[in-house]
Amino acid sequence: MRTLALAEELLSRGIEVLFVCDAHTVPWAAGQIAGRGISVEPAVWTPAEHLELFERLQLDAVVFDCYDLDAAVYASVRTTGRPTLAIVDGDLRGAEADILVDQNLAAELDRPALPANSTRLAGLEYVMIRDEILALRPADPPAPPLTVVPKVFAFFGGTDAFGAGPHVVQALAVSGAPFEATVVAPAPELAAQIAAVELRPQQRVDVIGPTDRLAVAVLDADLTISASGTSTWELLCLGATAGLVCVVDNQVMGYERAIATGTAAGLGVLSDLKTDPSAAAAVLKRLLTDPSERARLAAAGWRLVDGKGRTRVADAFLALT
Repeated sequence: MRTLALAEELLSRGIEVLFVCDAHTVPWAAGQIAGRGISVEPAVWTPAEHLELFERLQLDAVVFDCYDLDAAVYASVRTTGRPTLAIVDGDLRGAEADILVDQNLAAELDRPALPANSTRLAGLEYVMIRDEILALRPADPPAPPLTVVPKVFAFFGGTDAFGAGPHVVQALAVSGAPFEATVVAPAPELAAQIAAVELRPQQRVDVIGPTDRLAVAVLDADLTISASGTSTWELLCLGATAGLVCVVDNQVMGYERAIATGTAAGLGVLSDLKTDPSAAAAVLKRLLTDPSERARLAAAGWRLVDGKGRTRVADAFLALT
């Protein structure tokens, strides 16, 4: 999603963009790319494959955003003289590029060793937000909601690859507080597990499949629960009351820092949530029963992410070309 946001910014400036990725493995993501008229080339992995592909496509510049790419790929592509930008999260994982972007909270405080002649853009000043989110960002901090029974919206990426949905619903149920929840379940087995959760009085859960109307659903909710990845910054930009679950190791840094700022509520690490939902349930009970706390979190997040990060990143990247 962060690369898609940067692509939108480049497209708005009349620049041709294409993706090199295995988008077909996540139909929702493939739809997002196709819906913007962006062409896709299948992913390649070796340095030689990248050099051949980029030469055939006659690319002028390259953006990398991948956790699994061999470090040799970055160095090989950079030797061609093409301007390169790599999006990272804390640990560079061998990434080498002219510009390194770490859009995580407080990343500007870190001092990683950089490759020669590289520039690092770090912190929420460079968070890249999609058009869909920017179009719906409120002009002012959100006002306290007046909902009697809070509306909850929960989603965990295009596939919910780690199966967070059922465990979050279990924690919601254990909270004992009334709520009306809509939960995105990309797979039938996840939907079945969610449906099997025993709810308390005045609790309701509706399960839906992947949706392109995430931002609208977030704005309609009193509480949004999500994995603590890129979507965190989109939620804050929208002024959502965000409850975060850390579902995978590379989210730990962003999760801990977001919770520490008081802009989002932490529901814990998914592995702990699976074994004992009580701690998360206690946090959820407070959020579901205290409108003023929800409003405080929403306003703090809205102020933290201004939505202009992709403009700053594109300006720096295009200055190389």
